[in-house]
Amino acid sequence: MAPTPVVKVDLRRELVGYRARHGRFDLVTLPPRRYLAVDGAGDPNTSTAYADAVSTVYPVAYSLKAVGRARYGRDHVVMPLEAQWWADDPSVFTTRRDKASWRWTVLLLVPDWLTDDDVAEACAAAAAKGRRPALEALRVVTLDEGLVVQTLHVGPYDDEGPVLAQLHDEVLPARGLRPTGHHHEVYLGDPRRSAPQRLRTILRQSVEHVDVASNPVVN
Repeated sequence: MAPTPVVKVDLRRELVGYRARHGRFDLVTLPPRRYLAVDGAGDPNTSTAYADAVSTVYPVAYSLKAVGRARYGRDHVVMPLEAQWWADDPSVFTTRRDKASWRWTVLLLVPDWLTDDDVAEACAAAAAKGRRPALEALRVVTLDEGLVVQTLHVGPYDDEGPVLAQLHDEVLPARGLRPTGHHHEVYLGDPRRSAPQRLRTILRQSVEHVDVASNPVVN
């Protein structure tokens, strides 16, 4: 019997939400999606926990890619790293940039044809190949963000503050929207290989429509 041909899959091209436009704030509706996830807190530039999370989700994701290829004949491109960010005081993102106060969840998309058992197998395979410091904290979560506003930020991560302030202080009120969940970022660039000014990051905020009758919008 001839082997089943392997199908190459690039979900970045197929899934809604992995394209955004610089200087534009687009309203997009996203379906529920499953992710590898690790929670933590602190400055991502100096936090051991953040480095441990990233160095764990990637090996598991590549092991999961191997499982999908062998079991289902679907060889998917590993998706970009993502993260949700939040804090008790939102100004630490837009003005003060107090990264020590940040809380976060590192995310990496799980294709929908892969099961939780496949993830468990991938975790075991990744563990067998080396130290995965956040493996015990890794879980699979489903995010149902629904309606979101997103834009493309080009440049250093530390320059995001004014864009986020514009989103929350101008764009959302003008469109009769309010935030409903955590700030979400999708990292299309690799900071290890790209100059800071060339980094590309999707900035995303889940939203809902304000009741116009009780909260009139002034254009």
